[in-house]
Amino acid sequence: MPIVNILVTREGTTPGADRTTTEQKNAVYKGIADLLFDVMGKPREDTTVIFHEHEIEDLGQGGLPLADYRRQHAQGRQTGA
Repeated sequence: MPIVNILVTREGTTPGADRTTTEQKNAVYKGIADLLFDVMGKPREDTTVIFHEHEIEDLGQGGLPLADYRRQHAQGRQTGA
């Protein structure tokens, strides 16, 4: 039985949204089950998808809080660094 973990930040994908909607999650569940069936022949009914949403404050990257890391890299892209 395939078990797939999806980890995302609790940032909305549309302006003003603060989390992933039920409709978006449902599309992810279906998409993952379809992908595993199409690529590996795994029966859709045997696929379990676990969706984890995390506050951005709970994540770090490059030794920094994620928000700070993103800010630094956004500035670097703007300056061409």
